[in-house]
Amino acid sequence: MDLQLTDQVAFVAGSSRGIGSITGREGVALDEATQHLQAEFGDKIIGIPGDLTHASVIDDAFAAVNRRWGGPDILVANLGSGRGKPGWQLENVEWERLFNLNFFGSVRLAQAAIPYLQPRGGSILFIASIVAVEATTAPLPYSAAKAALVNYSKNLSRTVAADGIRVNCLAPGNVLFDGGSWDHHLKERREEVERYISTEVPQKRFGTPEEIAKFAAFLVSPDSRFATGGCYVMDGGQTRRV
Repeated sequence: MDLQLTDQVAFVAGSSRGIGSITGREGVALDEATQHLQAEFGDKIIGIPGDLTHASVIDDAFAAVNRRWGGPDILVANLGSGRGKPGWQLENVEWERLFNLNFFGSVRLAQAAIPYLQPRGGSILFIASIVAVEATTAPLPYSAAKAALVNYSKNLSRTVAADGIRVNCLAPGNVLFDGGSWDHHLKERREEVERYISTEVPQKRFGTPEEIAKFAAFLVSPDSRFATGGCYVMDGGQTRRV
């Protein structure tokens, strides 16, 4: 299936491992991902290290893309982490940390990308989570931040539609990859985790980064040009909302 992405410039944030691939905070992981992709695609790939929750790093990253290709056609904002403290008695610093990582970083990315996208149209895809749409056992600040991201995406889509920019959210469920949260959980308490997946996920399995990536590619492609303002859940049937 040709998604008509051959000549599109994509800025993929938070992509040195896991879901997505090409910026990242972890230098070694980013280098490995960049080299892997360059082996297949050559100089069509560049890796940009840095913490993309910081405005100055974001500005420098987009400037590098602009110098190389004249700006992006696509932004995939794949920032976030669900690792946090349980319970409701949490200090402000914990709320601020998880909101900065799971909400404000993506907002800053969108604000930096939109001026580049306005002359050419394009697409923004935020990677949210099923915790944004369903009650789960995830840390409260993480769930609230992802829910805020879905709401922001919906409203932003209406604001920039006249510029030909599409904005969507993808909300993955439980995705397993080496070094990820579920990989750690399995190593720590395999029987409990396997029972949870078998009970809560009708497909009785984890998702894979490749499955998420293929759906993401479709959502940012011209083949989905009439889709904007949506939040698309991909979770093996786990969520129960209508």
